[in-house]
Amino acid sequence: MDFEFEKKWKMLIEQLESQFGEEIDVEAILFLIGVQELGQGKKRFKKDQKLELMHIAICRVLEPFGYYAFSHFDKDQWPHYSAVKKLPYLEDKEQKEFMRKAILEYFEAEDLIPE
Repeated sequence: MDFEFEKKWKMLIEQLESQFGEEIDVEAILFLIGVQELGQGKKRFKKDQKLELMHIAICRVLEPFGYYAFSHFDKDQWPHYSAVKKLPYLEDKEQKEFMRKAILEYFEAEDLIPE
């Protein structure tokens, strides 16, 4: 177990829960990242748009690992990514851990959490 990672992850969760006033999970964090990357501010999204935002977030947080690359913005200014290499097969627990690490790296790279 990586205690430094777990400490940082707990701090991130506490920060987000404090900021939004409710419990937050990985899916909610991905939604928030998607909204951040879209850059169109606070607004209501349809169900399919929420899924697209989560997809944007997944692509964005996995981009530094070489799995996706930014491709373009569409006519509505939504970002699109291209798959660069195939994701490895991971068991459910490993996949969740990988996503948590990618999310934490995103927040650190964007200076969205205190050191």
